[in-house]
Amino acid sequence: MSEPAKTEEKPRSTAEVDFTKYKTAADIVNNVIKKLVDLSVEGAKVLDICIEGDKLIEEGTAAVYNKAVKGVKVPKGLAFPTSVSVNNCVAHFSPLASDPLSAQTLAKGDVVKLHLGAHIDGFAAVSAETLVVGATPENPVTGRQADVIQAAWHAAEAAMRLVKVGGKNWDVTNAVAKITSTWECKPVEGMLSCQQSQNVIDGKKRIILNPSEAQKKEFETVTFAEGEVYGIDILVSSGEDGKARLEESRTTIYQKDSTVTYQLKMKTSRAVFHEVQKKAGAFPFNLRCLEDEKRARLGLQEAVQHGLVKPYEVIYTPNNTFVAAFHFTIALLPAGPALITHPPVWYKPELVKSDKKLEDPELEELLVKKLREDKKKAKKAKKDNEEPESKE
Repeated sequence: MSEPAKTEEKPRSTAEVDFTKYKTAADIVNNVIKKLVDLSVEGAKVLDICIEGDKLIEEGTAAVYNKAVKGVKVPKGLAFPTSVSVNNCVAHFSPLASDPLSAQTLAKGDVVKLHLGAHIDGFAAVSAETLVVGATPENPVTGRQADVIQAAWHAAEAAMRLVKVGGKNWDVTNAVAKITSTWECKPVEGMLSCQQSQNVIDGKKRIILNPSEAQKKEFETVTFAEGEVYGIDILVSSGEDGKARLEESRTTIYQKDSTVTYQLKMKTSRAVFHEVQKKAGAFPFNLRCLEDEKRARLGLQEAVQHGLVKPYEVIYTPNNTFVAAFHFTIALLPAGPALITHPPVWYKPELVKSDKKLEDPELEELLVKKLREDKKKAKKAKKDNEEPESKE
């Protein structure tokens, strides 16, 4: 008896195969954000929240995937160190105890961005959201704070629907600019969202927000494809132009650049770089995780100078402006786009009351669309719309 003919199976995409790992990391991140939202109260120390976030991520990842695969432990842990950036601070604020700004505490009415990530086997879920200290449905956020949060939230919702198979990065850039202008806000200039893969959160395909004229000319147009994963970072300022600058905050978050090779000359630099590779691998890390902070700062200087390690600088928009952020991780699966990370913990429309609202019919239609189209319904609609050929 002859064997039945084998039907050739289409290989599953990496995103599809490893979706469970992405989702497990996302569940851990969501649980940690819930706890950090509860900790973000008047008088809370920013440093304490950062330390607690990192500790909870490490504990959460330590509790899963403990069975060795072919005798090898599954790597897991922080994919992005916890940062708590307040008001006009754009991102990456995560001080060391020795830093001058480490005593910063939260005040009522502060606009707070929580940003962190976890990975399982190199598959990372990174999330960020914005809250306002002390806001309640009875005492909601209003004024420019409400404008900037609403602008960022609606821009994130649009981006979620535009990062789809066949879509282009400029579609996202343009929609975010158009939406934020409704609330008289601007995306923070030059902020990037990147393609992700195993051990990579800053892949080659990218989306840029509010590009300068030079960036518009240089930036590559990319098309989103099935099987890809993206970390989408929406950062919006209540300022006039979205420009940000360095201030006195010291950089504490760095990342090894896997594309650069250089033989470090200093013994201290080599020792610190070895420690970075061992503890963080390809992912960003906070100097706090290294054994000797003073030695780490010294050792990283040479690595940063030659591009082996890149800094995540702490930048600010002008005083009396506010920045809101939402970051989500999304996979373009064969069945359609799937959000890896969870919806925001804190944000609810009743907490944020702006007197402005979206009035562009095209964008309004986009925002009510489901993230993933029901293929059965779409097929039926197509069938119903096809008129039978007339016989003459």
